[in-house]
Amino acid sequence: MTATAPQPANPAPSTPRALPLAGVRVVEFTHMVMGPTCGMALGDLGAEVIKVEPLTGDSTRRLLGSGAGFYPLFNRNKKSIALDLQSAQGREVVLRLIATADIVSENFKTETMQKLGLDYASLSKLDERLIYVSHKGFLPGPYDHRTALDEVVQMMGGLAYMTGRPGDPLRAGSSVNDIMGGLFLAPWGPWPR
Repeated sequence: MTATAPQPANPAPSTPRALPLAGVRVVEFTHMVMGPTCGMALGDLGAEVIKVEPLTGDSTRRLLGSGAGFYPLFNRNKKSIALDLQSAQGREVVLRLIATADIVSENFKTETMQKLGLDYASLSKLDERLIYVSHKGFLPGPYDHRTALDEVVQMMGGLAYMTGRPGDPLRAGSSVNDIMGGLFLAPWGPWPR
């Protein structure tokens, strides 16, 4: 008969491993679903995601009905700062913050970011290694100024015609295009910093 040493009832916990994107900083200018999904994925993988919101807060915070859960779901694992980007002081603060970032993520109209001096052309002059993620529903062309809500893309891309009855297109239950777009646009590292 062989004897075995008794095992402790509660073994000591192992040291948790660092998440893959620990040490990466993201400054995010996003709202609704696609842009926030990208930041959510990066935050879930350990990146420090800092969401820049207007002084009144992201309007997604105030959605009701089926949109009531959008903000807490797609903005988990993020920090937040409210700034007036129209003011010189607000722009100064955000530029100092971006100077410490690896990634800038935005999903506003191109003209909006250009007017604020927060577009890729402006920021890449400050740091050529900065990764700039721009979430757009439509690329340059005849529709580039249109708002690309998920249901619009489902209708234009044909998904609604596959989920609905013949001749009666139906929006898929969740914002599948926005969520997938955000996940596919999440830039994966490592980055030399």
